[in-house]
Amino acid sequence: MSALTRLSATIAARKAADPDSSWTAKLLASGPEKCAEKFGEEAVEAIIEAVRGDRERLTGEAADVIYHLMVMLAARDLTLDDVEAELSRREGISGIAEKAARN
Repeated sequence: MSALTRLSATIAARKAADPDSSWTAKLLASGPEKCAEKFGEEAVEAIIEAVRGDRERLTGEAADVIYHLMVMLAARDLTLDDVEAELSRREGISGIAEKAARN
């Protein structure tokens, strides 16, 4: 089982946990908007580290981004499986063509 699969299961389990006992439960209890805000903060921090070129710090921030993305998805009852299905749907389609199809 991959680390992302284990993390996904942990996040799903935390949806029913006491917010006082789990950071994930606390985030989820604060609502999708707060989860999205935290994801945005972490994304900005990852961007800063990417620009600075510090691989170790970027790796840590990227992990934070992925965690907060997964929490944000869970707040809207989505999973990485849902995202993977969308990526599979797009596979083999040019990014330009896919973007044009959305407009």
